Amino acid sequence: MPEKSPDAYTASRWFVLALATLAQVGGCFLVQGLGALGPFLQAAFGLDAAEVGLAMSSAQMTPIVGFVIAGLLLDRFPERLIVGAGATMVAASLFVAARAEHYGDILFWLFVASIGYCTIQPGGGKVVAAWFPASARGFAMGVRQAGLPLGAALGALILPMIAERYGWRAAFDAGAVAALASGLLFALLYRQPPDPLPERRRAPSLWRERLGELAPRLPRIVLPGVTLVSVQFCITVYLPLDLRDRFGIPVDIGVKLLFLAQFFGALGRVGLAAWSDRSPRGRDYPLAVSVAAIFAGLAAYIAAPGAPVWAVALVAAWLGFFGYGWFGPWIALVTEAAPRGAVGFMLGFALAINQIIVVLTPPAFGALRDATGTFVWGWVALLLALPLALLSNPIMRARR
Repeated sequence: MPEKSPDAYTASRWFVLALATLAQVGGCFLVQGLGALGPFLQAAFGLDAAEVGLAMSSAQMTPIVGFVIAGLLLDRFPERLIVGAGATMVAASLFVAARAEHYGDILFWLFVASIGYCTIQPGGGKVVAAWFPASARGFAMGVRQAGLPLGAALGALILPMIAERYGWRAAFDAGAVAALASGLLFALLYRQPPDPLPERRRAPSLWRERLGELAPRLPRIVLPGVTLVSVQFCITVYLPLDLRDRFGIPVDIGVKLLFLAQFFGALGRVGLAAWSDRSPRGRDYPLAVSVAAIFAGLAAYIAAPGAPVWAVALVAAWLGFFGYGWFGPWIALVTEAAPRGAVGFMLGFALAINQIIVVLTPPAFGALRDATGTFVWGWVALLLALPLALLSNPIMRARR
C-alpha cells in the first residue's frame, strides 16, 4: 500500500480534528447546555437553586470514575468504537429522560447519559495526541476542546428556543439527536494515524514504575484544574438565574448572555492553546494569565448589578474567554505529562479529578444561594479560591 504524501497526511489530520470536535459539540449540546434549561426545569418541577444544580451534577457524576475507565479502554480498543458507543448511550438516555414524569427520573437518566459521555472527552484528546506533533498539539487540543463551550453555547442559544415553543421535552430530544448524529459520524469516518501511539503496557506495572515520576507533576495539573473548573461550571449552570434574580435581566436575555460567554469560551480555548504552543514560558504562563483575568472578571461581575446590559455582556464575554478558555492549554499540559503509551489513562485520570469538583460545586453553590438568598456569596467564595490555582505554577515559583 503506497504511503501518504505529507500533504495528504496534513489534510487527514485536520479532517480527524474536525470529526473529534464535532463529536465533542454534539455530546456537549445538552449535557453541558443544561444551564440554559434551568429556568424551564425550575418552572416545570418547582425546583430551588440547589435542585437545579443537581441536574448538572447528575449529568457529570459517573465521569469521576468513568474517565479513568474510558482512558483504560481507549488504550486497548479503537477510539471510533469507544466514542461511538458512548455517544449512542448519551442519545438513548436523553431520549428516555424526555419522557420522564418526575424530576428524580430525569436525574437518573442524566446519570446514565454521563456514563456514555465519559468516552467523548478522553477519546477526542487521545485522537489529537496521536495525530498532532507537540509543536501544534496545543492549538489542535484547543480547537477540539472548543467543542465543549461551543456545544454548550449552541445549547444555550437553541435549547431555550425549542423549550419555549415546544417544551423542555423537545429540547431533550434535540440533545439526543445531536449526540447520536455526531458520535456515529465519528465512528464511521475516523481512522488511525499511520504511526499510532505505542500500545500501553499493563497499567499496574506501568504505574508502579512511573509513580515517582508522576507524583511531583500532579499538583501542577490538579490545582488549576479543580479551581478553574469550579468557576466554569457555576457560570454554566447559574448565570441566567443570577442575572434574573440579582440583575433583573429577563431569562431570555440571560441565556443569550450565557451563549455569549460560551461562544467566547470556544474562542478562548483555541486562542490560549495556540499561545501556549508558542509561549517561551511554556503552557503554565497562559494558565497563570487566565487565573488573573478570571479574578478580575469575577470581581467586576460581583459589582455589576445596576450596570447597563452592554457592560454586563462585556464582563460575560471576558469571563467566557478566560473562564472556559483555560482548558485548552491545560489539557495539552496533561497529555505532555503522560507516561509513554498511557495518554488515554492520564487524560482520564486528570479529568476524573476535575469531575469530582464538577459534581460537588453546582449544588453547593445553589445551596449557598438558598441559604443566603443571593448568589453573591457563591461568587465571592470562587473569587477567594482562585489563588489556589497558582500555588503549583512554575511561573509563580520562579518569582519567589
